[in-house]
Amino acid sequence: MKLNIKNETGKLKSVVLGQPSSMGVAPTLEESYDAKSYNTLQNGNYPTEKDITLEMEAFEKVLKKYDVEVLRPAVIQDYNQVFARDVAFVIEDKMIISNVIQDRSDEQEAYRKIFEKVKWRDIINLPETAHIEGGDVIVWNDFIFIGTCYSEDYRNFKTARTNQYAIEILKEYFPKKRILDFELKKNDTNPLEGILHLDCTFNPVGKDKCIIYKDGFVDESDYHLIIDIFGEENCFNVTTEEMFEMNPNIFSISPEVIVSDKAFARLNNHLRNEWGITVEEIPYREISKMGGLLRCSTLPLIRE
Repeated sequence: MKLNIKNETGKLKSVVLGQPSSMGVAPTLEESYDAKSYNTLQNGNYPTEKDITLEMEAFEKVLKKYDVEVLRPAVIQDYNQVFARDVAFVIEDKMIISNVIQDRSDEQEAYRKIFEKVKWRDIINLPETAHIEGGDVIVWNDFIFIGTCYSEDYRNFKTARTNQYAIEILKEYFPKKRILDFELKKNDTNPLEGILHLDCTFNPVGKDKCIIYKDGFVDESDYHLIIDIFGEENCFNVTTEEMFEMNPNIFSISPEVIVSDKAFARLNNHLRNEWGITVEEIPYREISKMGGLLRCSTLPLIRE
């Protein structure tokens, strides 16, 4: 397999979609590793495997409608494997294997047959202390945008998934890219006050546009930098409630086609009516209760 990911929206040819089977019992509050799941467990409405399966089947159906090759990880018994984005990610023709948090360390074994499709020299294994997850990495042509946490309490945050060491290593592997790192607000228990990954607060769409949540960044100048890069007229700003519902975390099949949650009325109408993008709407409310949405569920391998 010849990997090729130069941006977030090129016509998708091959993707890994997460696995809803055999999720096991719901975690306890102490076992949750993101603020949205914590909130869901507190409210007593953690999603069922049946509901998650129906939503992921709807997603797969749309992907195949556009002739996308859909690969799936092997099933690990009693294990949450919905969010493929964090297991690995692709930049240009290289696959970077993430150093995920310890709670998810067994998940990569389920991707062995997928990894075997890739030439060994095209796979980058990071040092153990270099922490990064695919949700924090957004590839956009000459840019790589990376979400991180610089807090002295980094090790105390379950939601701090990407550190400075990993960013420095990516700079060495991709010296021609302009790598911009953005410190994200972190909170392990309140999803209104913290951002799990960069793609929960910022996501490019189309050829020159983006969805963005201003208050997800520690430094407001990072928000303004993105606005300067894309142009204010090309940025759709979401509210705090829309960020909580995970509006930024939609998924592009091409510059002209986006898969979105059917609950995102304001965003979907804007994409269609203002930006002329085809929006494939599917239900994804149950999966959103676990701290991720459509982009989180995917690991794109090849885009045109």
